[in-house]
Amino acid sequence: MSPEKQPGHIAVPNLIALYAEAIDAGDFDRVADLLADAVITTEGTDTRVTGRDGVFAMYDTWTRRYEDDGTPHTNHVTTNLILDIDEDAGTASARSYFTVLQATPDLPLQPIITGRYRDTFTRDADGAWRFATRHMVTTHNGDLTHHLKIPLG
Repeated sequence: MSPEKQPGHIAVPNLIALYAEAIDAGDFDRVADLLADAVITTEGTDTRVTGRDGVFAMYDTWTRRYEDDGTPHTNHVTTNLILDIDEDAGTASARSYFTVLQATPDLPLQPIITGRYRDTFTRDADGAWRFATRHMVTTHNGDLTHHLKIPLG
């Protein structure tokens, strides 16, 4: 059974983890697939990204990938997951914290940003759970110059 077609209490955390795995691998195609149906917003900005192409463009424009392995040299750690799932309605929400660690040849391993995700999910006609929204809230910034191509905010 594909992760997305599992019961919500399994599928939703898996989708959140699959996002972290994909972005850390520098696989923006997979990130775009995961968030293709979602509306992505960022606290404190007018940023509103929709559609697979929009999601891919956002991550490709924002996130630096290194030539040695094509990744951003990061580890996204998602914790403190709080789920609210309505299996009958096919809807869910999740709140979580994120911490992004990074190490490059010029940057020793360190946390570079922390924040919160506010996600909602829906189940489609085939029974697969999908991101419906992702709202990103930054709480602390470290040295993002090795991670982002553009200034945050």
